[in-house]
Amino acid sequence: MTGSLAIVGYGLSAIGPGIGVGLIFAAYINGVARQPEARGMLQPIAFLGMAIVEALAIFGIALAFVFSG
Repeated sequence: MTGSLAIVGYGLSAIGPGIGVGLIFAAYINGVARQPEARGMLQPIAFLGMAIVEALAIFGIALAFVFSG
């Protein structure tokens, strides 16, 4: 069997950003459901949080490819 455990490690670590995005949007939906008038203020914060979490996931896959070769 050949290959690298770096990709397997990234696959396992990708669970964290998935959970993070889910928690961010769960909190956003909960906040908008409680106060619909706050939607304009909460939406950019939710998108910014999602972008930061996804950036960490992309950084992780880049490192997985760097260390697998």
